[in-house]
Amino acid sequence: MKPTNAIDADTRHLIDGAQFKMAMRHLAGAVSVITVGSWEERSGFTATSVSSLSADVPSVIVCVNRTSSSWPILERRQRFCVNVLAQDQQHIAQSFAGQNGRQGVARYADADWHELSTGTPALKDALTVLDCVLERAVHHHSHAILIGHVCAMTVRSGARPLLYWQGGYQHLKSTEA
Repeated sequence: MKPTNAIDADTRHLIDGAQFKMAMRHLAGAVSVITVGSWEERSGFTATSVSSLSADVPSVIVCVNRTSSSWPILERRQRFCVNVLAQDQQHIAQSFAGQNGRQGVARYADADWHELSTGTPALKDALTVLDCVLERAVHHHSHAILIGHVCAMTVRSGARPLLYWQGGYQHLKSTEA
């Protein structure tokens, strides 16, 4: 019997990357900005690949492309912050996705930030902030799967999340009558 993690060489490349990306557009995800570094050396990126891993020892999973300018800082500092964005923070998501041409520290313009216990910057009015210490980074093809231990967190009530679906930002509609 073949192990469950074995990939048959004949099926490895049946789906090309463009097809896979189109299929993944059907997954709606909360938009987060992952911040790394400290005030003199900081960067970050926009992500929808964030998930809770464990509540017993609070931890999350975040995926990052290892060609990202944030990767060397994250790898060296071993800390990151997950800033879950509210629907009125789309401009921050776009900035950290590089849509305005900003890089590194310049991505932090147009928003209020404060330093967390780990030294990582956090968005003051994010929907949720998770201050994390990197427990493990698993390299898989072009990306690293980060397992972060959540050291501290804040939650903002009364706001709705910013979502990403079908290649664009989306908002939840109110169900109240």
